[in-house]
Parts: sequence; structure tokens; C-alpha cells
Amino acid sequence: MTTRTTVIFCSWEFLPVPHYLSFQTGYDCKDAVKRIFSGIQPTGIPHLGNYLGAIESWVRLQDEHDSVMYSIVDLHSITVPQDPAILRQSILDMTAALLACGINPEKSILFQQSQAKTAKEKQNGTAGLLTYPVLQAADILLYKSTHVPVGEDQVQHMELVQDLAQSFNKKYGEFFPVPKSILTSMKKVKSLRDPSAKMSKSDPDKLATVRITDSPEEIVQKFRKAMTDFTSEVTYEPASRGGVSNLVAIHAAVTGLPVEEVVRRSAGMDTARYKLLVADAVIEKFAPIKSEIEKLKMNKDHLEKVLQVGSAKAKELAYPVCQEVMKLVGFL
Repeated sequence: MTTRTTVIFCSWEFLPVPHYLSFQTGYDCKDAVKRIFSGIQPTGIPHLGNYLGAIESWVRLQDEHDSVMYSIVDLHSITVPQDPAILRQSILDMTAALLACGINPEKSILFQQSQAKTAKEKQNGTAGLLTYPVLQAADILLYKSTHVPVGEDQVQHMELVQDLAQSFNKKYGEFFPVPKSILTSMKKVKSLRDPSAKMSKSDPDKLATVRITDSPEEIVQKFRKAMTDFTSEVTYEPASRGGVSNLVAIHAAVTGLPVEEVVRRSAGMDTARYKLLVADAVIEKFAPIKSEIEKLKMNKDHLEKVLQVGSAKAKELAYPVCQEVMKLVGFL
């Protein structure tokens, strides 16, 4: 008997780690299909940390598995005030960014969270639906997800999801897999201005974060102003030289070279010159992505069609789960 694997990634912010994921094995439900779900809020243009921490892996994984789902979690975004017109545009902008980075709607399901809810789910919407951990749990369980990539700040939320799945199964029988957390083994991309903090869309210091749509001039300026130290040599010592080590880690990630090789090639170069070298590597990496985003944003109809098709496919997967839950609890 052939078993089909559905891979669905779940991360309501972008994952903090580029390359390899460490899967915790084991399932709590028999015959559970492996499912991992991922979601991203449509709040701001993805930045360098977002790209290296998640999107590169998402693109690779859609080529390695039968079915991949990526959700633009717009319901999560309205837990804080949003201008409706700006939110609508942000959803399309995020769609363009993901497509430009390599997400292929023919290989994966890219959908808008709010549009993949059934009519009955929308009618039953309450404040609880918009409470972040509860909505996150609903996203995970709706597709019977078995593995969920999360950052350390999401571990408690995952404990809630696991508790909800176990409580439901105890009362109604083995139905939901109890999802396992996936923790990444690499460290987060740090702020260019404060290497003790992660790179963030919301950082008030505009020089701290490199966005994938930044111009070459903006990227050069941000790396030129990146915090380092008074030692000019390029080394990788995260504990004692956080700023320089962050640059080395970024350089290695965008070029695909090992950290050791990056350091070896930078021998004899001072940090001022090295900052410009890293900036050039990032510019080269993002140039085709930036160009593609600009083209895609000119075609609103295409972006809306991608989301409509993806949402329809997501509904097809969610509907039988919702129906079975309603039968189990006695609504049908």
C-alpha cells in the first residue's frame, strides 16, 4: 500500500533558521498522514531573516513532497488594528513576495486564511476565533497537522494545541494527531544594529533590517552602518563578536558557502571592506526576486486568482475534517 505524504508547514511568523529542520518523530494517532502547515502574517515586506529562516526551505520542500500548504494568515493580523485597504494590499504584496521567492502554486497550495474558512465557521466567529493561540490551534488541527515548525516563543502555544488535541481525542476517540514541534538547529539572523536581538520587521531603527525589496543603495547603507567592534579582522566568534559573526553567517547563507570557507576567503580584509562584500552578496541574491515582485504586483488579477484557487483547494481539505468533528460532537 502506497502512503501519500502531505507536508504542511506552520509558523505564524517566519522561521528563524535557514537550512535544516530537526523533526521530532512519533505520532499519537494511528495511520496519521504526515502533515506540516505554515502560515505567515501579511504585515510588511519579508526581510533577510524571513527569507533565510523559512522561505528558502519552503521553496526546496515543495519540490521534495507531494503536497505543501502555505497560508497567508490574515485573521491573525487583525488582532491589532489594521486599515482595511492597507490590509487588502498587504495580502497581495505578500502573495507576490512568496511567488517571487519561488513558491509555485502548481506544487504547493498558497491560500488566504480567511477565504479558506467555511460559511459555518464564519457565522460562528467569536472573539475566541481572533485570539492568537486559539486561532493558531484551529489552523493546525483543521488539516490534522502532525508536525509544526515553531520558534522558542511559540512553544507554549504548541502546548495548548497538544492539550486541545488530547482532550478531544480522550472524549471522542482518536481523531486528531497530537502535533509535534519542529525546532530548528541554526540561530536567528540578528539585527544589523543590535546583534543581541533578532532582525525584525517592526524594529524602529530603519537601518537594522534588510527587506527583500530594498534598493542596492539602501542595502549598502544598512550594511555599512552595521554594528561590529574595534577589531578589524573577520572572524566567526558569536559569543564574543556578535556583530561580525552575524555578517559572516549572513554571507555564508546567501552564498551557500560554509562559514569556515567565508572566513578563509576574507583573510586579510578589514571589517569595513567586508561589510561591502556582504552587501554585494545580498544585493545579488535579492536582485531577481525584487524584479519579479515588481512585475507580479502589476498583475493584481493573477495574484487574486492564485489565492482563489489555493483557498478552494484548502477548503476541500478542511471540509471533511469539519464535518467529522461536527458528527463526533453531535452537531450532525
